[in-house]
Amino acid sequence: MKGAGFLLAFNLLVLASSFVSAYDPSPLQDFCVAIDDTKNVFVNGKFCKDPKLATANDFFFSGLNIPKNTSNYVGSAVTPVNVDQIPGLNTLGISLVRIDYAPNGGLNPPHTHPRGTEILVVLEGELYVGFVTSNPNNRLISKILYPGDVFVFPIGLIHFQQNVGKTKAVAFAGLSSQNPGVITIANAVFGSNLPINPDVLARAFQLSNKVVKYLQSRFRSF
Repeated sequence: MKGAGFLLAFNLLVLASSFVSAYDPSPLQDFCVAIDDTKNVFVNGKFCKDPKLATANDFFFSGLNIPKNTSNYVGSAVTPVNVDQIPGLNTLGISLVRIDYAPNGGLNPPHTHPRGTEILVVLEGELYVGFVTSNPNNRLISKILYPGDVFVFPIGLIHFQQNVGKTKAVAFAGLSSQNPGVITIANAVFGSNLPINPDVLARAFQLSNKVVKYLQSRFRSF
């Protein structure tokens, strides 16, 4: 009887777990606060068009063959192709980006995608890429990539790419979300709106308040 009871409890737990998985979809935005007012409603994702009204243009984007201007402070430019550019991606859990890197150090700076894993393929140039594992190990896993090479950045982990060649570099990346989000670490920490108290950052980064305030002034200007 004890064995039968355990088996029944185990089956109920598995069944409950499957219901949780089925009815709690992954978030497609930073947060979704519950409200009773139905006049001002956001959904987790986007509202759906009547399938009978869908057209080819709902599933189409043009322009990924066009290089973007990398004349900025990091020397890179990202062209996203997510649900905002292709409405037909809604609920499909996938998106794409093109990344252009300036010669001699063009950088896609350390950042995370809170809602998606990234798989990157190099088309042109040489890229130094890597990601850092979570606490407490904080291991750097990195590699130099050449045209045709592929590298994966697991969901949520801080990662980067830098052009280590003397010519421009180009990469394409697929992401496992229609809206993977991006948090650029330096911009979020030193350029937040409103600013984080300098005392917090000074202690966290082992810097003086003067240096923190200087960095905040720099990143709030971008």
